[in-house]
Amino acid sequence: MIKLEKIKLKIAEAIKQSGLTQTEIAKRLGVQQSNISHYVRGDKMPALDTFAKLCAVLDLDANDILCVDEYSQE
Repeated sequence: MIKLEKIKLKIAEAIKQSGLTQTEIAKRLGVQQSNISHYVRGDKMPALDTFAKLCAVLDLDANDILCVDEYSQE
C-alpha cells in the first residue's frame, strides 16, 4: 500500500537536498514560498501539476517519490 506519510517524507527530503532555497523552488513552480514550506513540513501535498513540475525542477523520478516499486511488489 502506498503510504502518504512516506511520500511526504520523500518530497521533504528531496527539497532539502536540492541545494535550492524554498523561494527559488517556489518561483520555478509558480507557487508561493509558503506552499514549499508546507511540503517540507508535511502539512500539505502538492497538487498533481505542481508535483509534476517539482519532479522536473528537482530532477526527481516521480515513481520513486510515489513508492511505485513498493506498490507493485505487493
